[in-house]
Amino acid sequence: MAKEKAPVTAAVRQLRSEKVTFSDHLYAYEEKGGTAASSRALGLDEHAVIKTLVMEDECSRPLIVLMHGDLQVSTKELARVIGVKQISPCPAETAQKQSGYLVGGTSPFGTRHAMPVYMEASIAGLPKIYINGGKRGYLVGMLPSELVRVLKPQSVTVGIY
Repeated sequence: MAKEKAPVTAAVRQLRSEKVTFSDHLYAYEEKGGTAASSRALGLDEHAVIKTLVMEDECSRPLIVLMHGDLQVSTKELARVIGVKQISPCPAETAQKQSGYLVGGTSPFGTRHAMPVYMEASIAGLPKIYINGGKRGYLVGMLPSELVRVLKPQSVTVGIY
């Protein structure tokens, strides 16, 4: 049986155009499995699997939050840090419309609409990260410094266990 070929998504196209060195990691996608399922399938530490969350402020302005797979986002703290009244997860349809990706396959790279990106500060200190490549069941591995170079995220400390 032939090895499954990695998809060429908008995220992959952006990574290639930015000359980012990355590795492809395909796995069997589990509905509602999240980073626990992907890290288990690929034998990775869930802390190094970074989830891409599309959220919105009280005025429905979308934003992206990058968080360790094993942590949650304190939306109250994030709102305080970025100077808005409230942050909440977007409805799936809104997240899909803004990002251009199906929920479960959302990548911060190659999004349909530009959105501000906020990244948990400790992600930058990891030796390697694994983040969605723009398709369910597909992660890309890279140095955190490459993510920072390409996305220029604002560093925040809003993760909670």
